[in-house]
Amino acid sequence: MSRLKLGIPKGSLQEATLDLFARAGWRITLGARSYVPLIDDPEIECLLVRAQEMARYVETGALDAGITGRDWVLETGADVAELAEFVYAKQRLARVRWVLAVPEDSPIRGPRDLAGKSRKITWRSMALRRA
Repeated sequence: MSRLKLGIPKGSLQEATLDLFARAGWRITLGARSYVPLIDDPEIECLLVRAQEMARYVETGALDAGITGRDWVLETGADVAELAEFVYAKQRLARVRWVLAVPEDSPIRGPRDLAGKSRKITWRSMALRRA
């Protein structure tokens, strides 16, 4: 069984993203100077990627899914599907909107396709529209 390759945004929202996953029940740990964080779910493999590059990694299949800003999906023109919207921020002061994106031909068509793993996530909203 192959593992889900999930892109986690590196940089200013990295810690807020790890906190978001922790609140959903996953523990992600970072090694010193590593771009491959460890997650306590054997069905998921994480990779730290700059948010502005995430959509391209997903589009090319290097990642199965990734969390990035809608603005980066639009700016890169990547052919990905927006599956869910997350609202959170690095300092919890100014909230920002992030999306979960997968390649158009991915078998993952919505957050429910990620269900049944070892944890359950409650999503704020879902959109299956092209970016």
